[in-house]
Order: sequence, then C-alpha cells, then structure tokens
Amino acid sequence: MNLEREDKQTEPMTVLLVEDDDGDAKAVRRAFDGSRIANPVIRVRDGVEALALLRGEAGIAPEEPMFLLVDLNMPRMNGLELVRAIRADPRLTHHIIFVLTTSRDPQDIREAYASHVAGYILKQDAGRDFRALVHTLGDYWTCVQKPIADGAP
Repeated sequence: MNLEREDKQTEPMTVLLVEDDDGDAKAVRRAFDGSRIANPVIRVRDGVEALALLRGEAGIAPEEPMFLLVDLNMPRMNGLELVRAIRADPRLTHHIIFVLTTSRDPQDIREAYASHVAGYILKQDAGRDFRALVHTLGDYWTCVQKPIADGAP
C-alpha cells in the first residue's frame, strides 16, 4: 500500500473491492480514509463487473499492481467463481486476492485457498469499522514480494 512509514515507503497499488453490499463497501472505504491511505479504491458489485474491469472491458484501466478484496455471496458471479476465473486467465493470475466474507462454510474456505487466495477474512472478525483489516493489509503489502505480471520488466 502507499503507506508512508518511517522504515520504508512502498509502491502504490489499486484496491479493487468486489462487494455487493453498500454498507460493507462504505465501511471498507471509511477504514481506508480513516487510516489515511490514499490508494485508489475501485468498487464493483459482482464478479462479472470485476472481470470486465480487470480485462480492460470497463472503459477504465486501473493502475497495476492490483489488490482484490472479494466478497463471496454476490449476484450473477459469486466470489469463488470470480477467483477461479482470475486464476484461469494467464493475464490476471498475478493479482493478489483476499476473500472478505461472512461465510464460515468449511467448503468455501477450502475452495478459496485451493484457488490460491492470499487470505480468507471473516467480516465479523475484521471488526465493525474494518480498521484492523486495513492495517493488516498494509502490513502484508509492505512485507511480501509481489507477483509480476507476464510481460512486465
């Protein structure tokens, strides 16, 4: 994340929030704003919109690298279907994906990790205002080596 820290500055990133619930989307945005993280947050409402954006079919081209927060229970294309589609597309496999959901279903958890998500976060465990989530993601972003898209230098 583009957090200014005393020990290190990291490269900027775009956050793609794939969330159909307006209240949860607002809470995540407030958490980013409250943490003074100025990274662009783009919100789409389901997997169909997310894939269109990622594939450049939505009329905007977000900056890379991309960091996705994906809800599971959405209309048209749910979060697990989206993650599978991203992992099946060689142009998109480099994106970092976290599931952000209310589902405690063990099958959902197994399937998400089998699809190589970076983490599975329960909304109720992230806290009502999602600030802990934003700090966790910031720490993750500053500590890991990010994947490189095919064709990138």
